[in-house]
Amino acid sequence: MPLSDIRIRNARPAEKVQKLSDGGGLQLHLSPGGSKTWFLAFRFNGQQKKLRLGAYPALGLAEARVEREKAKATLDRGLDPIAHLKEETAKAQAVATASATTFRSVGEELLAKRAAEGISAETQDKRRWLLSFAIDEFGDQPIAAITPADVLFCLRKIEARGRLDTAGRVRALVSEVFRYGIASQQAATDPAAMLIGALTSPTVKNRAALTRPEQFGELLRAVAGYAGQPATQCALQLLAYTALRPGELRQGRWSELDFLSASWTVPAERMKGRKPHRIPLSRQAVEIFRELKALSRSDLMFQGNGKSRSIAQGFTPLPISENTLNMAIRRMGFSQDEMTAHGFRASFSTLCAESQLWSVDVVEAQLAHQDPNQIRRIYQRSTFWDERVKLAQWWSDECDRLRLLKPTRS
Repeated sequence: MPLSDIRIRNARPAEKVQKLSDGGGLQLHLSPGGSKTWFLAFRFNGQQKKLRLGAYPALGLAEARVEREKAKATLDRGLDPIAHLKEETAKAQAVATASATTFRSVGEELLAKRAAEGISAETQDKRRWLLSFAIDEFGDQPIAAITPADVLFCLRKIEARGRLDTAGRVRALVSEVFRYGIASQQAATDPAAMLIGALTSPTVKNRAALTRPEQFGELLRAVAGYAGQPATQCALQLLAYTALRPGELRQGRWSELDFLSASWTVPAERMKGRKPHRIPLSRQAVEIFRELKALSRSDLMFQGNGKSRSIAQGFTPLPISENTLNMAIRRMGFSQDEMTAHGFRASFSTLCAESQLWSVDVVEAQLAHQDPNQIRRIYQRSTFWDERVKLAQWWSDECDRLRLLKPTRS
């Protein structure tokens, strides 16, 4: 007998749930409290199961039969209707969540996560600047609604300004935001990943550096005669002697220096590889540091003229900028195609290799380069300290020798 022909009576509270069936698996359960619920009885993999379809009378008999046919179609495809319904519900919830989540909010979450992981303030500022290109375009859109075309439109605008490298970096960071969104169940796909190869590749250009002995000696003579700020001159001299990256050196603090052991430990947050880097100091480097210390006005080794405002601390001093160092090199007569502040590292690496006195491992350790071979990097934990102490002194002596070479520039 069809359910529509059955008069449903309320069960007494003491009675068990009653079931009315239309013979096609569709059942109406009557609870002791008077509520009525549609279920579909079916077998899957030899097990008897029941799928809840909805409550009566919100779901009428005709609608219940429609839902039954949908469930049976799922069953015909070899799927469990109960598991399939849970999966579809979870997907719908994810889409709803993503629709309410903007690209900007997920990007801010990622930046906060990286900050908690100890990323340097300078790197964080660069990442926030790169992310601003995307936020300006689609930051307030639901992250689930952003398409590859949206991202590409943003990147093409950056390319149109000739900033090909920036466009590539923005794409990579946007992709990182989407991957974080997927991991945190706020996004379903990464449209930026689909754009790999769609951008114009920039021409790779190494940082300018003087690598011929006579040219490097001429630069060292110019640094020795530099008439600008003492902190700038000292920084350039120490870039030559230590081969540190400009950012690692110019943000140095006196608390990192150990005069007794003639060593300097650059903290992890300022290193590219996020590991502390201890370097030996030559006699020449120690002498420069002692002279600089006598002129110091704060814990900063190379204090500039700029200041930043902090609500808690008032105005705080800032170190000299990398632009300060590069502009000093320009004023000494070396163009940006000849030499940069970062180029001192290439000069050190090249001239050490040409001397054939030092192993590649020792030179790379002094430069804080990570071995590209992951397995070797795991097992090779030597810092080659004793050899690096000798290298540091040899290199400073070599710089002094090169500085006394006969001038070659007219």
